Amino acid sequence: MLINFSVKNFRSIKDKITLSFEATSDHTLEEYFIIEPRPGLRILKMGIIYGANASGKTNILRALDFLRDLIKKPHEQKDQKLNFSPFKFDKETVAQPTEFELEFYHNDKKYIYFLELNQTAILYEKLEASEGKRYLVFERTTNTEKELSQIKFGSKIKLPKAQKEVLNAYTLWNNTVLGAFKKTNIDLPELKDVADWFDYVLGKTIYPDSYLEQFLFDQINNNPKVKKLLTQLANYADLSISDFKTRTEEFSSEQHSSTNLKERYINVLYTHEKGYLDLLFLSHKVESNEYELNFYDESAGTQRYLGFAAILLDTLINQKILVIDELEASLHPDLIKHFILTFIVNSRNAQLIATTHFRELLQEKDILRPDIIWFTERKQDQSTDLYSLADFDSSVIRKTSSYYNAYKIGKLGAVPNLRSYYLDLDAN
Repeated sequence: MLINFSVKNFRSIKDKITLSFEATSDHTLEEYFIIEPRPGLRILKMGIIYGANASGKTNILRALDFLRDLIKKPHEQKDQKLNFSPFKFDKETVAQPTEFELEFYHNDKKYIYFLELNQTAILYEKLEASEGKRYLVFERTTNTEKELSQIKFGSKIKLPKAQKEVLNAYTLWNNTVLGAFKKTNIDLPELKDVADWFDYVLGKTIYPDSYLEQFLFDQINNNPKVKKLLTQLANYADLSISDFKTRTEEFSSEQHSSTNLKERYINVLYTHEKGYLDLLFLSHKVESNEYELNFYDESAGTQRYLGFAAILLDTLINQKILVIDELEASLHPDLIKHFILTFIVNSRNAQLIATTHFRELLQEKDILRPDIIWFTERKQDQSTDLYSLADFDSSVIRKTSSYYNAYKIGKLGAVPNLRSYYLDLDAN
């Protein structure tokens, strides 16, 4: 479970910003929105981020993705660069390190992970854990002149000297200790916990152009429980789908190169071996008859919702963190609300992070808490600012106020500063 995520000097993010899932003292909808893994630690299930285009919403998610990939896919060669951009609209900032800090709860422990890097190397890395009392797991520093890393372990960490030396040897100056650990046969519970959290809990961001069809197909084909639940969800969402069917069909090289096949199956080429296609069909009952449609004959909204539904079920069943950029893409407003409610009601320890422009959701005060609503705004220096609806006091917005109206009229910021509609078409 994610508690806090902070980032500094990454893309449009110049100064440190923090997306927090620590609940305020507000007990509104407590049973639906709050996870309490241990007494006194109240974590929110959801965070929704609003903001104008180019305000930096997506960059927060990209920062999470970058950190996740950095640990999951460590470099093999020490001369490989770290693929990210610092804040470029300030000459001093662009030369400074980028920083990440994560606080999360996993397997009955709280972990605090800090990382400082530039495009060449990991400069500093630190992991602490807490079971009531906070202790150091490791602290890593890097000698950039010699291109060498040095790891210091906390007094509570009992690891044979030989294994410490192995881990140090695998920690290239452009790799994290966590990434290096994944390449070794070392048994250290804290490192395994954190590496597993990045591998199996923190999901990769779903962007508007992400293809979800392969995941949907695999879930239907390999998981009877998910297939049954998908059928149930499709009915709840009024998609009139009675069943999902998968088929593998042989095709010729002539078919594969034909325009017709490319237009119809280019995004459904689930090719396990040359000469075969995996196809997904949806059954519809009309009166007493049943009809099948190819997945790509369904509407874009139906395709998108089913992809979301497959990811949602995986998130709920395996208690993951689901991250979605532009939640409203291709979905009817009622389906967005249905999706969110399905998550809230069925989530135990899963979390949802999403960006959206769907401001009408702010009218649904009966299903929202102020501390789950976040806003990004572009500051004067073009950098990203991040703040919560819960940050506003009663002089700006009261409990009885309409969040929707306050946001619509610009009282909460995070809206585009639009000017004239007129263009000088006659100008040279």
